[in-house]
Parts: sequence; structure tokens; C-alpha cells
Amino acid sequence: MDLSTYSHSFSLKNKISRLVWNVVRLILFRPFASRLFKKWRVLVLKCFGAKIEWSSHIYASVKIWAPWNLEMGTNSTLGPNVDCYNQGKISIGTNTIVSQKTYLCASSHDYTKKGFPLILKPIVIRNGVWVAADVFVGPGVIIGNNAVIAARAVVIKDVEENAIVGGNPAKIIKSRSFE
Repeated sequence: MDLSTYSHSFSLKNKISRLVWNVVRLILFRPFASRLFKKWRVLVLKCFGAKIEWSSHIYASVKIWAPWNLEMGTNSTLGPNVDCYNQGKISIGTNTIVSQKTYLCASSHDYTKKGFPLILKPIVIRNGVWVAADVFVGPGVIIGNNAVIAARAVVIKDVEENAIVGGNPAKIIKSRSFE
């Protein structure tokens, strides 16, 4: 493999948008950490194309690679220090919590090709999901309604509805039931 020939697919417009977003993030997003500024952070993200509801809660320490590739439903949360590496789209349903230090990665590289091209694979996290602390969610994963992902899990395959999974790689622990 010769990485001197590597070429990504991002346009000049994308590069400029990312530069502007990173400057705005440092000046108008990250410093406003209080819960009082919850709607302000949503407004800033909406200005950059995020499709998120006003009731969403995004902590100021969250890192979002491309707000225009983020969708969030009502009453959902991206917790402290979540890294949303969304070169590809990331969709989060309603009443869903992505806990602290989670890494959501919606892209990878095709290691079978000499040019090592970037591939974008969206992540879908459905409704009523709890992604616990320090979880890795890989490219192309779909997490079903009401699933629970245990702390420090590595999710590289789809998770069924109402499943509780954990480990590396994540495996089913049991089914979630409500009282």
C-alpha cells in the first residue's frame, strides 16, 4: 500500500465549512457550558445544518465533526465529552441518551483497496436507547429501540430492539423488560 496516493472525497466547500464550524465551536459553543445555555447550543448547531429538536441536550464538551450530518429527536442527550465523528450521518432517535466519553464513528477506510479510500457508513440509534459511558459505536451500526449498551462496550454489529449488550465485541447479555 502506498498512502502517498491517498485522496479523500471532501470538497473545498466541506473543508471551509469545517474550518468555520471549528472556529464557531470554540467561540460560541464550547464556552457556554451551563444548562442555561442548552437552547443556545441547539441554535448554534441548527445554524450549521443539524436537524435536532429544541428539547435535545448537547453538552458543551461534545465534539461534533460535522453538525450538518447530525439528527437528534426530542428529549435526547449527547453527554459530556462525547465524540461524534460524523463524516457519515448519525441519527439519534427520541428519548435516547448517549453517555459521557462515547465515541460514535460513522466512517472508515476500505483496507482491501490500494488507495485506502474513505467510506461513509451512517449510524442509527433508535428511540429509548441508553448508550452507557465510554462506548465505541462503529460505522454502519443500527441500534434498535429501547436497547441498552453497557459501559465500555464495542459495538460493531447491529443491536436488536430491547437487547442489553456489553463487552468487546458487544454481545447480548439479556433482553430489556419494563416494569
